[in-house]
Formats: sequence, C-alpha cells, structure tokens
Amino acid sequence: MKINELIDIKIYTTNEEQKLLDQLDGPSYISLFNERDQFILNNMIKKSLVSKIAKNGTYLVVKNDYK
Repeated sequence: MKINELIDIKIYTTNEEQKLLDQLDGPSYISLFNERDQFILNNMIKKSLVSKIAKNGTYLVVKNDYK
C-alpha cells in the first residue's frame, strides 16, 4: 500500500499525463510509446501513478489503481 493511498492525497496530473492514464488499460510495453510519452511515463512512475515492471529484458508499464 502506498503512502498516498493511506492519507488520501489527490495527485496533480497534467493533461498529457491524464491522456496517457486513460490509454493504459492493461500492461503495455514502454518501447511502444514515442519518446515524449516515455518521458511522461517516467515522470508518472516517480509520482506512483504507474508501475514499471521488468520482463525478459524489456519493461512494461501498468496503471496503479486509485479510487
């Protein structure tokens, strides 16, 4: 459980981040995104909005579930 889940903090997201969050329905390879989207995804990983999973030498990104 993440700290922001415990204390119920709203995490600010930009329009670009929200667009990417809406696109992520399940696990997606980070290499399928363009360079700008990968940069945004890395920022969202730092904000704990998405998780980065290593699988067979590649990376997947998965949206974290928040209510």
